[in-house]
Amino acid sequence: MPENKTDPRGPWVVDTRELGRRAGLSRAVRREATVDAELGVPDVIVVPAGATVELDLLLESVVEGVLVTGTAVAPLAGTCARCLDPLTDEVEVDLTELFAYPNSTTEATTDEDEVSRLVDDRIDLEPLVRDAVVLALPLVPLCREDCPGLCPECGRKWVDLEPGHGHETIDPRWAALADRLGDDRPSGESPDK
Repeated sequence: MPENKTDPRGPWVVDTRELGRRAGLSRAVRREATVDAELGVPDVIVVPAGATVELDLLLESVVEGVLVTGTAVAPLAGTCARCLDPLTDEVEVDLTELFAYPNSTTEATTDEDEVSRLVDDRIDLEPLVRDAVVLALPLVPLCREDCPGLCPECGRKWVDLEPGHGHETIDPRWAALADRLGDDRPSGESPDK
């Protein structure tokens, strides 16, 4: 049965004392945690501050520590990179992290920033989830995969424009002549004629 109790230190902290230190023991953990500050690239794509992240994890006792595997699902809000419309979505990330026991061989043989560690038999999941979510965010968020974007000439959305939309462009070599002639040309005639 999944464990849903939260540690008094917050929903990101998991107490592993009930798991025990004998290799092979495991415990499922399902809970929701709130993001304090937005995660991501502001004005592009973020997990908004105050958003709820759903955690579905398995904690396994191994020789050197506690192995955490599972998923985290978080809502996203941002702006489409092509048409600049607001967008909402969600991101699901897979998590796998070893939290080393104090005084274990892993703790003794690795730098502090290489392996996560248990502190007072507790695991802080927030850095793990934060890093995984930020790395999983799309570099170019789109409202839909086939978003046509904006017309480079007038800046209007292609989806709102009539078929055959275009802008008359004058060959720069003829620009001075076109300026001199003004709009005296018959309708539809290009400056090349």
